[in-house]
Amino acid sequence: MGQIVEITLMNLRSIPQRLGSSLVAVIGVAGVVGVLVAVLSMAKGFEHTLQAAGSEDNVIVMRSGSSSELDSSLTGEQVNIIEQAPGLLRDEGRGVVSAELYVMVDLEKKSTGTQASVPFRGVGENASRIRERFELVEGRMFESGRRELIAGRGAADQFSGLVVGQTLAFGQERWDVVGIFTAGGSAAESELWTDAGMLQSAYQRGNSYNIAYARLASRDDLQQFHDALDADPRMSIRVQRETEYFAEQSQILSGFISGIGYGIAVLMALGAVFGALNTMYTAVSDRTREIATLRALGFSRLPIVVSVMTEALALALLGGVLGGLIAWALFNGFTVSTLNFASFTQVVFAFAVTPGLLVQGIFIALVIGFLGGLAPAVRAARQPIATALRT
Repeated sequence: MGQIVEITLMNLRSIPQRLGSSLVAVIGVAGVVGVLVAVLSMAKGFEHTLQAAGSEDNVIVMRSGSSSELDSSLTGEQVNIIEQAPGLLRDEGRGVVSAELYVMVDLEKKSTGTQASVPFRGVGENASRIRERFELVEGRMFESGRRELIAGRGAADQFSGLVVGQTLAFGQERWDVVGIFTAGGSAAESELWTDAGMLQSAYQRGNSYNIAYARLASRDDLQQFHDALDADPRMSIRVQRETEYFAEQSQILSGFISGIGYGIAVLMALGAVFGALNTMYTAVSDRTREIATLRALGFSRLPIVVSVMTEALALALLGGVLGGLIAWALFNGFTVSTLNFASFTQVVFAFAVTPGLLVQGIFIALVIGFLGGLAPAVRAARQPIATALRT
């Protein structure tokens, strides 16, 4: 153990003499980790935004066979049946339900000046009650029966025209922006809300909806609620807990982004491994005679292998920490909007550089260091003493 510590410290103290090649290795690893963490933080932020919208106490009801509210429809009669179903929290004898419809409208992105599709949602009077983290932060709530809307904070920050007092034209009608709301950073903040009846009228939807959100009396009442609706021959519906629904919605895009992130990281990691190999081979080459002398003095091969590997891992760890910190400083909390593949509308979300992603990045860095240091370490240990002393 004493030999290992002594040679390892000797290696680490000599790093300043090889500063150029050492920095190449550190920067290469930092680049890999920085890009990986940055891309994955995008997927993590998107997941958080969608899943933050869900509550274990809420359920969603859609048409049977629908994968999202975009391809779902419910009639006014079916909504009435849902409101009367057992298992729901009740208010004046009726279940706490918000029957909602969903259209897409085009708004200009502030960052690029291009048009993008934004969700325009017609909601019932219980919408804010069901979404517990809803908070009106500017202006007032829209009034039922009037062409007024409120905008989510995320949408207002990313798209032009969403200012209290502004008037916008959608569906051959003009709508007054009367308020701005937040919803705990969830996907609802990417939406515009108005009275469901007014949206039905503007888009000729009759007495139809896309989805119904309902509040359970207790989270254990889901099965009772589902069974009652399933037994009704007038209902061909899909009932799902809200948290599960939004988890499914987030999987498509987050999986796509993660795949891109890992693909880029693998390609960059190959370059970083070669950088580490070059650094460690240079270190071994510069110290060939010194290593041979140590072997001649009785030092075994193991301390030499460990010392070279330790140096490679130390440089990789430094690069990993540096890359992770840069990604956190530049991207954590950075707000963007992107297309939600499930709804084909823009979702506003913030990058989330989590501790788990940083740990993952550092692990990748150590793998790079291990692969980059292994061959030079073995070469240093196997080099014949006599040959090395003559170089």
